[in-house]
Formats: sequence, C-alpha cells, structure tokens
Amino acid sequence: MLVSFVIFYLLLNLVIGWWASKKVHSTQDFILAGRSLPFALATMVTFATWFGSETMLGAPREFVHGGVLAIIEEPFGAALGLLIVGSIYAKKLYPLPVLTFSDYFRIRFGAMSEKLSAIVMIPSYFGWISAQLVALGMTLHLLLPITTEMGIVIGAVLVMTYTLLGGMWSITITDFLHNIILIVGLLFLAYLLMDKIPDWGLFIDQQPPGFFRFIPKENTWVDWLTYSAAWMTIGLGSIPQQDIFQRVMSAKSVKIASKASLAAGMMYLSIAMLPLLIALIAVRLYPSLLAEDALLIPNLVMKFTPYGVQILFLGALLSALLSTTSGAILAPASVLGENLLKPMLKKPDDKKVLFYIRISIVLVTGACIWMAITRQNIFELVSEASAFSLVSLFIPLNAGLWWKKASPMGSHLSMAAGLLVWIYFNFINPNDIPSVWYGLVASMVGLLVGTAFYPANLVKPNAGQ
Repeated sequence: MLVSFVIFYLLLNLVIGWWASKKVHSTQDFILAGRSLPFALATMVTFATWFGSETMLGAPREFVHGGVLAIIEEPFGAALGLLIVGSIYAKKLYPLPVLTFSDYFRIRFGAMSEKLSAIVMIPSYFGWISAQLVALGMTLHLLLPITTEMGIVIGAVLVMTYTLLGGMWSITITDFLHNIILIVGLLFLAYLLMDKIPDWGLFIDQQPPGFFRFIPKENTWVDWLTYSAAWMTIGLGSIPQQDIFQRVMSAKSVKIASKASLAAGMMYLSIAMLPLLIALIAVRLYPSLLAEDALLIPNLVMKFTPYGVQILFLGALLSALLSTTSGAILAPASVLGENLLKPMLKKPDDKKVLFYIRISIVLVTGACIWMAITRQNIFELVSEASAFSLVSLFIPLNAGLWWKKASPMGSHLSMAAGLLVWIYFNFINPNDIPSVWYGLVASMVGLLVGTAFYPANLVKPNAGQ
C-alpha cells in the first residue's frame, strides 16, 4: 500500500508536468509562468522556495542537539530573506524587463557583468540541489527496496522530467499541490505528538539550560560575528538567487509580487516551526531516535505511528523535497541558457533559446546527481550554496540598485574578490571568524577599488535608479 502510494504520487507529478507544458509558448512562459500568477499561486510557489531538505531533515536534527541558536540560519534566516525581498527588492526589480538576475547585471553593468554573475550564480546552486537530491534518495531508500544512490537518480530524473515539460508552470501547479499535502501532514503529525505530552510546563523545563536562548551565550565579538553570519547566510544570501527571483517575478503585478513574498515569509516562519516541534517531542518520547542522523523524523514516523500517518507524512516530506528541487534546477538552467548560451547564438530566436534552456536543465541535473552521490552531508551542502551567492553577488546587486556611481569594473572586482577570499577562508585557512565576513568585506573592497580606478561613464536607465 505504501509503495503504491509513493509510485502514484511520483507519477502524478509527471501528469501535472505534461498538463502544464500546454501553457508554455515562450521563454517567458517557461521561466516566469508568463508573469501571470495570482496572489495565492505566487505565495505558494514562493513559500516552497526554501522549504526542502534543510527544513524537514537538517534543521530538526540541529535543533534537538543544539537548541534555538543552532537553527538561526534555517528557518529564521530563510524567512527573513523572503520578508526582505517582499518589502524591498520585489518593488525594485519587478518593473525591469528581465528574465533572470543576470539580465539585471547586463542592464546595469554591461555584458561582462552579466556573464560573470552567471558564471558565479550557476555553481552556487549545485550544493543546494544536491542536498535536496540526497534527501530524496534517503527518503525513497526508506520507502522502496532501492539504495540511496538509486533513489537519488530516480528522484532527479522525475523532477527533471516534469520541469523540462512545463518549466515554471509545472513548478507552480505541483508546488500548490505539494504545499497543501505538506501543511496538512505536518499539522496532523504535530497534533498527534502534542497530545502525548501531558504537562507542557514540565516538558519545557526538562530541556537543557539555554536550549531556548535566542542570542549568543557569550558577549564576545567573535560570538556576535558568528551569530550575525547565521542570520545573513540564507537571510541575505538568498536575495541575489535566481530561484527566489524567478518565483517572485512570476506574479502578475508588482503589488502581488511584493505581497506574495511577504505572505510566503510569514507562512514559512510558521510552518517551519512544525518539524522542529515534531523532532523535539519525538526525542523526548523515543530517546533512541537521537542516534538517527538526518532521518530522525522519517524514522519516527515509520517506527512509531499508524499506517495512515505514515502515508500522510511521507507525502508531506516528498512534497517539500520535490517542490524545492524543481525550482532549484530551473534557476541555474535558466541563467545558463539565457545568459551564457543565448549570447553565443547568431540568431537567438525564442524557440531556440527555450530549447537551450531545456538542454541546460539536463546538464544541471546530471552535474547535481554526481555531486549528490559523492557528497551526502545535507547541512554542509546547503550552507555552502547560500554563502556562495552572498559573498559574490549581494554587494554588486545592492550597489547597482542604490549607488549611481557604481561602475562595471567595480561590479566585476566585487564578484571575483568576494568569492576568492571566501573560498580561501572557508576551505584553505578557516578560523573562528565565519568565512562569509571575509568574503563580504573583500566584495565591498573590490567594488570600491574598481569604481574608484575605473569609474562609470554612463549608468544605464531603468536599472533600479
């Protein structure tokens, strides 16, 4: 019965993808759903941006071991990112004639900045996508008689197929279905477990000292730098990301884009609390689950809940993973096709560009399958993906929007310096100070130096001025 449900649910996504493909007539339809999404669909598709492996699997494990301070990055930072986009960036970027974030860099800083931003942005997604595929593989391994590696391949091919068919239209319709199942499943499981706690005051008192502490334990500058870095990594690093940009820009008006992102942020902060609550109650009721790694909640469900609850929760888990993965694959593929391959075409007509974007989806998926199979630490993959865009793209994006004197050379040096310095301090010479701080400072220095020595001769219009 459970296996049959899983197979049916996976096939349903393919059917939806086939149906959605009939709404695709141009690259704008494929990348931005024709910029026609009403508030409800725009909210749901934006909410699903980050609600994936980290929210359902990674953050709950970190929470039960480290308390509130261990989950500042996710879900608090992720929700912050959506709220900032809704309150500030949606209003600035939506009116521009762009399909991708790299299109903005072309309008504001020229073709070289477009290509550099694309080269930086595309690999930033590989860790994020791979994390979702690892979680998909683990889940399918838990449900079906297959290895995790086989689960990764099956999950990846499924998501790739329905994304190939309908692009953002496929993602929008499947996300709407996924989110309903996700919310119902999490609410029901939380209710089931909460009913098993007779005294909530005693339950809270039994947690370790400082478990619910929201600010650093030690008032040192290193602790505060680490704390703020946790807020920034996804909170600010998600802002110059194509997938969240793509979902927000798919709304049918700037007003809806802004409101949908704000609503999605508040929804995210609320619903993302449920996996944390479930995990905390679970390890209290069943201490043996503490030994489980990323599959803490799935193992709880499979070992200690009735059959109907298993179906409902696993549907919710698969929903979260599929919805996040599909958008994450489409994002770098859109940038690769639109900003790197399209300029190489002699006659870049719309059908040919759409074809190359679909080819890009296959290439991105293949690269991420390899990465997921070779590196299966979800938390590590997610953190690296978000930091990548923060240190390279956040500073030049904001300089372009708010500083008229920012020059193309400043943009170029900002991207390169931020990324290279972050790589050095993250992988080669790490220390107590989070590497994102080194990357952000280097990015700012690159911007200022490039602009000072190579000032802008002309600032393009309609670029957020």
